[in-house]
Amino acid sequence: MAERRAFAQKISRTVAAEVRKQIAGQYGGSPQLFKNLNAGTLTSNTVPLTEAVEPVDFEEYLITHPPIVESGPLRDLIEFPPDDIEVIYTPRECRTVVQAIPEEGDTDPHVRDCVRSYTEDWAIVNRKYHKLGTGFNPNSLDKQKERQKGLPKQVFEADELPDSSGYQDDQDDLKRRSMSIDDTPRGSWACSIFDLKNSLPDSLLPHLLDRAPNEEIDRHNEDQRKTNRHRELFALHPALDEEDPIERHCVPDVPKEHFGQRLLVKCLSLKFEIEIEPIFASLALYDVKEKKKISENFFFDLNSEQTKAMLRPHIQTAAISTLARSAIFSITYPSQDVFLVIKLEKVLQQGDIGECAEPYMVFKESDANKNKEKLEKLRSQSEQFCQRLGRYRMPFAWTAIHLMNIVNSAGSLERDTELEMSLSERKGSWSERRNSSIMGRRSLERTTSGDESCSLTGFRPATLTITNFFKQEGDRLSDEDLYKFLADMRRPSSVLRRLRPITAQLKLDISPAPENPHYCLTPDLLQVKPYPDSRVRPTRDILEFPARDVYVPNTTYRNLLYVNPQSLNFANRQGSARNITVKVQFMNGEDPNNAMQVIFGKSSCADFYKEAYTSVVYHNRSPDFHDEIKIKLPASLSDHHHILFTFYHVSCQQKQNTLLETPVGYTWIPMLQNGRLRTGHFCLPVSLEKPPQSYSVLSPDVPLPGMKWVDNHRGVFNVEVVAVSTIHTQDQYLDKFFALVHALDEHMFPVRIGDMRIMENNLETELKSSIAALNSSQLEPVVRFLHLLLDKLVLLVVRPPVIAGQIVNLGQSSFEVMAAIVNRLHKYLDTSQDMHGRNSLLSSYIHYVFRLPSTDPNSPSPGPGGLGGSVHYATMARSAVRPASLNLNRSRSLSNSNPDISGTPTSPDDEVRAIIGSKAMERCGNRMSSHTESASFLQTLTGRLPTKKLFHEELALQWVVSSGSVREGALQQAWFFFELMVKSIIHHLYFAERLESPRKNRFPERFMDDITALVSTIAGDIVSRFQKDLELVERLNTSLAFFLNDLLSVMDRGFVFTLIKAYWKQVSTKVYALQNPTLESLRLDFLRIVCSHEHYVTLNLPCSLLTPPASPSPSVSSATSQSSGFSTHVQDQKIANMFELSVPFREQHFMAGLVLSELSVILDPDNEGMFGLHKKVVSVVHNLLSSHDSDPRYADSEVKARVAMLYLPLIGIVMETLPQLHDFTESLNQWGRSGGVQGTTVCSNGDDAEAEGNNMINQTVAMAIAGTTTTSPMSRPSSFLLNSQANRQHGSFSAESSRSLLICLLWVLKNADELVLQKWFTDLSVSQLNRLLDLLYLCVSCFEYKGKKAFERMNSLTFKKSKDMKAKLEEAILGSIGARQEMVRRSRGQLERSPSGSAFGSQENLRWRKDMTHWRQNSERLDKSHRSHRTRAELEHEALIDGNLATEANLIILDTLEIIVQTVSVTESKESILGGVLKVLLHSMACNQSALYLQHCFATQRALVSKFPELLFEEETEQCADLCLRLLRSCSSSISTIRAHASASLYLLMRQNFEIGNNFARVKMQVTMSLSSLVGTSQNFNEEFLRRSLKTILTYAEEDLELRETTFPDQVQDLVFNLHMILSDTVKMKEHQEDPEMLIDLMYRYCTKLMNVQENQF
Repeated sequence: MAERRAFAQKISRTVAAEVRKQIAGQYGGSPQLFKNLNAGTLTSNTVPLTEAVEPVDFEEYLITHPPIVESGPLRDLIEFPPDDIEVIYTPRECRTVVQAIPEEGDTDPHVRDCVRSYTEDWAIVNRKYHKLGTGFNPNSLDKQKERQKGLPKQVFEADELPDSSGYQDDQDDLKRRSMSIDDTPRGSWACSIFDLKNSLPDSLLPHLLDRAPNEEIDRHNEDQRKTNRHRELFALHPALDEEDPIERHCVPDVPKEHFGQRLLVKCLSLKFEIEIEPIFASLALYDVKEKKKISENFFFDLNSEQTKAMLRPHIQTAAISTLARSAIFSITYPSQDVFLVIKLEKVLQQGDIGECAEPYMVFKESDANKNKEKLEKLRSQSEQFCQRLGRYRMPFAWTAIHLMNIVNSAGSLERDTELEMSLSERKGSWSERRNSSIMGRRSLERTTSGDESCSLTGFRPATLTITNFFKQEGDRLSDEDLYKFLADMRRPSSVLRRLRPITAQLKLDISPAPENPHYCLTPDLLQVKPYPDSRVRPTRDILEFPARDVYVPNTTYRNLLYVNPQSLNFANRQGSARNITVKVQFMNGEDPNNAMQVIFGKSSCADFYKEAYTSVVYHNRSPDFHDEIKIKLPASLSDHHHILFTFYHVSCQQKQNTLLETPVGYTWIPMLQNGRLRTGHFCLPVSLEKPPQSYSVLSPDVPLPGMKWVDNHRGVFNVEVVAVSTIHTQDQYLDKFFALVHALDEHMFPVRIGDMRIMENNLETELKSSIAALNSSQLEPVVRFLHLLLDKLVLLVVRPPVIAGQIVNLGQSSFEVMAAIVNRLHKYLDTSQDMHGRNSLLSSYIHYVFRLPSTDPNSPSPGPGGLGGSVHYATMARSAVRPASLNLNRSRSLSNSNPDISGTPTSPDDEVRAIIGSKAMERCGNRMSSHTESASFLQTLTGRLPTKKLFHEELALQWVVSSGSVREGALQQAWFFFELMVKSIIHHLYFAERLESPRKNRFPERFMDDITALVSTIAGDIVSRFQKDLELVERLNTSLAFFLNDLLSVMDRGFVFTLIKAYWKQVSTKVYALQNPTLESLRLDFLRIVCSHEHYVTLNLPCSLLTPPASPSPSVSSATSQSSGFSTHVQDQKIANMFELSVPFREQHFMAGLVLSELSVILDPDNEGMFGLHKKVVSVVHNLLSSHDSDPRYADSEVKARVAMLYLPLIGIVMETLPQLHDFTESLNQWGRSGGVQGTTVCSNGDDAEAEGNNMINQTVAMAIAGTTTTSPMSRPSSFLLNSQANRQHGSFSAESSRSLLICLLWVLKNADELVLQKWFTDLSVSQLNRLLDLLYLCVSCFEYKGKKAFERMNSLTFKKSKDMKAKLEEAILGSIGARQEMVRRSRGQLERSPSGSAFGSQENLRWRKDMTHWRQNSERLDKSHRSHRTRAELEHEALIDGNLATEANLIILDTLEIIVQTVSVTESKESILGGVLKVLLHSMACNQSALYLQHCFATQRALVSKFPELLFEEETEQCADLCLRLLRSCSSSISTIRAHASASLYLLMRQNFEIGNNFARVKMQVTMSLSSLVGTSQNFNEEFLRRSLKTILTYAEEDLELRETTFPDQVQDLVFNLHMILSDTVKMKEHQEDPEMLIDLMYRYCTKLMNVQENQF
């Protein structure tokens, strides 16, 4: 019995032999059933799969095949939607309430360009459906959860089973119940029947006993199966494990103003021991290591109103902007070296700083009453000084806070922190002491070496109280001194600690700045949104002076100047000059009235002043200064703008006849030098007299005649001027380039640049050299002015200037310098690149900023407002600069050509095109600004009408003819030029209103030639350089792919296909010469990107029907040419073409053809070199299908069927790979019996999810545990005839790739048109159909439900000792041990030590986890990072998805089996096929299945038996035995619907067996045998459920009117009673297993009974 039942015998041997013979004969041992394209007889029109076919002429095809449907989803498959591409102008988001623009208008062309560049709308090209491409597939992990909402919960028996502990109680309960009936060891017959009669049956299935025609039953079953199915298979399948899909092109960030990490500082209060005068404070950040002030000053005033009143005569009404008490600092490079420095000043008074600070150190607040008189006196003195000297200040005190200490300490406290900062002797070190409430938690002093945790974003807000200030030393005011003090502060033995401090209390709040603070003012005093109310005290945004360069393009207008007087040396000046102040003024002329009101006020004063005074150091002839004077620069500067410094001696004592201030010197800085802004360090001579007339255009260094200078005209005044400007580049090369371009614009000669005068005749040379010199400019200004710079270079390409009556072509120069700039950015700013190596600054420029010159809808004319479309730009026809060599022979070396040949067009068609062009422009004036220049003027200038060069055409030409380092530079950053070209093309089409025009005539032939040449040479580079320069080649490869993807949206698609083919050809030649997987991998990346096009399906012409090939040759498919069981003549060629990678298929469905050919070639077992690419190529297909599955455009089932048609050859390809697929049945089969048992187990993965079977153990591990070293293969399911170890000389696929491939297969089977499938199945040979069935068998195992407990076990990794009911059940059936030995062994307690018992308990998770990895890799990766345990809800969710996937996969398999049955039922070779169908059905019943699936499965099984009864009862008797076991097993299920259907099936089985020969002996015997093994071996078998099923069968027999007159009802009743008695006996045996004598007695009676039953039946 066991021998015969072994699974190895389940399939007819003849078929196996036939398959082997056929395959061996055809392909010499390699089982390639379908690859008849590059093997066998090649017909005249066959192209090997390794080469690309000639693609269909897409545009031509659409014209010649008008769509049959008028409208609807199918019609949308035929052509791209009309709104596919849109050009959108979006206003840029402005941070401030009003836009920052110069107040005085923009007279200067450079200012005008800058402001336009900062204010114009973004020009964005939007591919409206782009997000539907595979790069944004919603089946990725993050989005999948969303789409899985609302899934029904599938019911699985495996999840319903009780735990073993609860189960034991049930058993005891049963024991008590059965003993109460009859205490004898054996209940009487009557008693057993009494039990049965009293059971309740399950509900009967309606119409089960009706005689309906088979077709009707089939139709009913199909309707039932098709209702409420899950629409999207891939939503249930975990996404492939991909970080970022290579085809995803993310939209770059919008260019915006740069900010570092932002810190909000609020100044709360400042209190001294005595309050006698106003004190003024400022804050700024300093970086000690870089020795740099890294922010501008923030001035604040915390004086009481009463104190402020002392200054009333000197203060105008205070502007609200100067009343701010909180500021936001930005720090781009936070480090341990950053200090917040607070400086205090007071009104100038007589006496040096020490004297003036003395009262603050001596008096204590507590002694106020004692010292009342002294304080009064001090106060009245202060009042006098305020009256008289209120406009002057003197330095007073300072302190500093080590920023990182605050941030780090605040981060470590639970709540808002209060820190107290002091310098006290007691502490013994310079420290920051917390308020007493939390003192001593731990010292705040942190080690400050290195940049440990320098983030300012996440710390808790802290309140600081600073209690000590140092008085300023009059001779130590410079920044140099400050850096020494700050460095010293960090040392434990600080010098500062020995100084006597000024005690005070300054309270500050420091916190991370909020995202959008209210009431904030920019450094230019503009209100930042949101600004709800102008009367509220504002917060100031403080300008950062970053410690190192920041590379961010300018996006807003800003024009500020900071003047920092540093020191003055009047030691050698005669006369009285001791209390010195410097008055700083910004002048736009020499008259005193020309002082401009552009100097920012400090605190509690007006917004702007005409002058500023530096603070005074008492009685010091050579003072240092620490003032910062901030000036708002006018947008346009002239030669008369200058900074004037006037030096005064201030008399502090009030004497008769002495002036308050006496001028003691003058000096100045002209703002422009040779047209460029002057900044930097100056050491200026000081004049004793007022400067003479017209001094401002000269520098004070020039010795003016008759002037007296301090110290013989030596430099005595040090001052630094710093500009923060988005107008002035502060780079000589950029300045020169912009100046020349504007000179061209204005057409004013000669041009003065630097100290040169450039005449018109040498302008061309200068212009070219200035373009080339851009390479020498500093990177930082190049980046800041990047947008403007690139715009200007584009303009020079598009509109060559006319110089001295000649058109000058600057295309080559511009292209070269662009390539150089782009490469510099890439090289030095490599941190800001995406995964494709695209620099974010450049991709933002292309996406948002770049546009074709003067196509801006907002500029009415391309004149002054546009990109500089001025009169003096000529435009010329393209042919003028095309080297002759290009027209003659594309392949000749192009390096010698010179694209700079200027001249005028000669060909008449250019002339005509020009005229037409101008007409077209007039027509579409609404979009495209018409030219303003008069045609006649230009004609005299150039002798022709104006046309414009098109940027993309010029770019393509320059690229094609480039050579040497220029070409190399362009290759390095090919993506940039490709993307520029695409945007230029789209803009051109949009403004010429040609986005709707036919694609065939959108572009001139020459441009198409250039593109062809470009693609061809770049493909050549990829092929020739991939071994030397892989990184470059990878970038080049993806750039080219994205370019072609983009072109598919705008160009002739057939043309783009030929470009793809050209690439393919070059790569193919090399791949097969070298057999190099790297190159193949590059091609897969290319393919994946090109196929990620959002209209990929449309591009494959899914609605076209394949036309048979021209030659009348019959199909060479093995399906039709050999041993096809179904076709006598050559079948319909069309069907074969649809399912094979035939030439017609690959031509018509060009891209799908490439994808499937790659799949077929790479998975070919003979192609060993490509083994490592399996996963990659499978994921290309998986990704496409998964994307189609979720695409809303293809939701309609008819549309999905069309899409699935593109993938029909996939079925054949997967069938071919069957021998290499991962064997999922193995993981269910081998219960790790050492040495391997002769028969293989039925693949039933325990219904008990605790079963060890689920945690399959790796074969070698199992061997080791069992103590054998045998290497003989474990026995395998015979279903894989071609899959036995002998045939696996090739490497097999990983589980993950196999699973992916199989889900793709199921998707095609689910969505393909059933009639088409049926037609094709008719064509297949017996062996091929069996191969397909083998594949479905594998699918059942692959997508089997794991069970909730499996997920939990994987999660907890606890090793439970699991009892495997199924393993033992199968051992019993298959005869390794019989039911009796099993019981005897169990009674001896041996089971625990048997190999299938817990010997592997400790190993149980080993293989399980390995097997499951493909399923959960992604989530596991996430888990590892943040937690090891998933929550209960997540486990539930995973089980829910897995359950739904298992159900849907099995229903698809069932649908396919039904189609196969319908196909073969009319043929003569149906037996072998039907046997295979039954085998798959039985296998699926044996696996963990949901109740939903099982009811459909049983319905199909009933229909199958009813259609072909002889199949079970005569041929496949093995299967009959199997079926009985499966049905009985399901009859004892805990789920009532499963029991109901299984009982119905079992009853009909008996009935059909009876109808064949008036008794159903076979079924009786099989059922009896099955029951004994089932009950005997099952651990948690529940007799109650089986009893109900037996009662249900009895009920059917009683209700079956047709057979009432026959012996059938009695026979059924006999059988059921017999079964019930065996059931009761077996249960009793189980109860008495501890009592060997009773057990032997029971066994004896049981066997006698069994023999009687069998004798009766025979």
